Amino acid sequence: MLDLLGRLAHQARWWLIGASAVFLVAAGAWGANAFDDLAGGGFTYAASESSRAADTERERLGRNDADVVVLFRSDRWTVADPAYRDAARAVLDRLPPDRVEGVVDYWRTGERTLVGTDQRATFAAVQVAGATENDRLTNFLAIKEQLTSPDLDVSVGGPLAVFDDVNTQSRTDLIRAEALAVPVLFLLLVLIFRNLLAALLPVLVGVLAIVGSLAGLRLLAQFTDISIFAVNVVTLLGLGLAVDYSLFMVSRFREELGTGQTVPQALRRTMVTAGRTIVVSAVTVALALASLAVFPQVFLRSVAIGGVAAVLLAGFFSLTAMAAMLALLGPRLKERRRRTATTPDPDAGAWARIARTVMRRPVLVATSVVVLLVLLGLPFLRISYGWLDTRVLPASAESRQVQVALEESFPDSVTRATDAIVTLAGPVGEPAGQQQLAGYLERVTAVPGVGRADVTGAEGDTARITIRSDVEPISAEGRELVDAVRAVEPPPGGAVLVGGDAAGFADLMDMLAERLPWMALLVIATTFVLLFFAFGSLVLPVKAILMNILSLTAAFGAVVWIFQDGHLADLFRFTSTGNIDVVQPILIFAVAFGLSMDYEVFLLSRIREQYDLTGDNTEAVAIGLQRSGRIITSAALLLVVVIVSFATSSVLVVKIIGVGLAIAVIVDATIVRALLMPATMRLLGDLNWWLPGPLRPLYRRWGIRENG
Repeated sequence: MLDLLGRLAHQARWWLIGASAVFLVAAGAWGANAFDDLAGGGFTYAASESSRAADTERERLGRNDADVVVLFRSDRWTVADPAYRDAARAVLDRLPPDRVEGVVDYWRTGERTLVGTDQRATFAAVQVAGATENDRLTNFLAIKEQLTSPDLDVSVGGPLAVFDDVNTQSRTDLIRAEALAVPVLFLLLVLIFRNLLAALLPVLVGVLAIVGSLAGLRLLAQFTDISIFAVNVVTLLGLGLAVDYSLFMVSRFREELGTGQTVPQALRRTMVTAGRTIVVSAVTVALALASLAVFPQVFLRSVAIGGVAAVLLAGFFSLTAMAAMLALLGPRLKERRRRTATTPDPDAGAWARIARTVMRRPVLVATSVVVLLVLLGLPFLRISYGWLDTRVLPASAESRQVQVALEESFPDSVTRATDAIVTLAGPVGEPAGQQQLAGYLERVTAVPGVGRADVTGAEGDTARITIRSDVEPISAEGRELVDAVRAVEPPPGGAVLVGGDAAGFADLMDMLAERLPWMALLVIATTFVLLFFAFGSLVLPVKAILMNILSLTAAFGAVVWIFQDGHLADLFRFTSTGNIDVVQPILIFAVAFGLSMDYEVFLLSRIREQYDLTGDNTEAVAIGLQRSGRIITSAALLLVVVIVSFATSSVLVVKIIGVGLAIAVIVDATIVRALLMPATMRLLGDLNWWLPGPLRPLYRRWGIRENG
């Protein structure tokens, strides 16, 4: 198959290049507005009790949440002054009724919790019209410019404002990341290849992958919700892997040309070797990312769907557009270097010497590396899980500043409430309903940790009970309080759904604990099967999985040490929340596991290629590392450049993922591949290639070998 694709790429090179150019223009035009169709949030899920509580509340009692918080402040007047009232009401009263469903402010309600402690600040809670989040965002953007006053300082916060700030910041960060990454990638590729044309090809394929990823996300958003938080992650994967795969292709093609083969022969040989590696790698990474689909949150599902599309696009363009350009340019891609009197042995370089040195003391090296990785991972044992809040944005973001002001000046209004949506057997207004509701209130109030419980809304047979507590909602104590409230006996013949931030966090943690083992099993099982069919061994897949897990421990430990503990906060420009968002380690695991397998497959492919020729395991490892070490290191360096450029994002979600992935890639491409890999290969010897007799026909029939 790959041999046939190599022939086709040479014969139809102009058609493939032309089709790629058309795709670039069409996808670029379509994907340019991808952000407009994406959703915010995506960290809860519809089947949870907290989400069902929110849905029931909206359907039966009306919406009780604020889409926008308008914060007013004056240095001249207090809230009680008529001039203050008139200035603030002038802002709120001009909001168009077709875009705003309701406004709650101090002058309408007399609620003292809406007045700041210094009496000079107040806020209004605005409910924006719209059936969906995107509809409400459209209406918010239409009224945003009207939220100004010549007499008062006006700031805008709340969920829609946060989403708008994240949207704007993500666009800015994506443009900056691309502007940083692409020139640096090109300069590094020039140094690696010593040829301008060869350096340009991976960048062109990377641009195709970026454009394709954005277009793919917008296309997917027409059929399902796609989280805006996934854009930078998916684009990072598309660009990084496209450059990696292109590097593999160009390097192997030049190597084959160096042996005296013609361009068609070199291209076909490149396709059945490097092309095979790309196919195995792309499928492995795609399967690792697809495992995120076991979680129902929009965010993780978005990364799963978009990430798989980005990886497959990177692999596709590497095997088509890249192959066509190799066929077109041919000998012009050769390295520019000075001639020397003698040609050094290509299999006796620095990487081979490192491998042979390691294999002389395999026990010492393997033990030292394992101990080091475990020590680096120790901070992960004290991870504290949390949830995202406005601190995902930089301190300069207006919506974050509003939240800070609410916490400092309106301590009684910052909700720590848990809402119980109670459905009775009969109407709330009847004596029996009142009695049942009073009995439930009494039982809830008696729960340890509950400060107060009040009926804050009622309609028909449904009532909302707002439960207040001093317990931090996003904490282990908050989860315990939710469990205790849910354990309270409901009214006879009735039902209770418990919602709010604490309940949402508790539901999320419970769901992740339930599905995480299935996600891990899916990743490990599919990786094992794929590596078995790639290398015809039962030992190598197990060893590869264990080494990947070890390298990930260092990344997880670093993430906790940096972002939870707040070390290097000034360097990375973030505010530590004291915890790690619970979905971040899961996402880093899936992406980093796939990326690590990328280098594993490339290295093992070269080792297996040599082992099949000589049958000498030790020599195959040394020569395999020599022939792939420079490429793996270069690929890792290029990938780290891409990741770090995206880690400069001001959105904390992207920053944590970027830093975690960069550390995982660096550890994997250096310590693991250069030291642990040759050490373990030497210790296991020919056992590396062990395949029981009954499985040999299976591998011979379905194995992913060079001949197709």
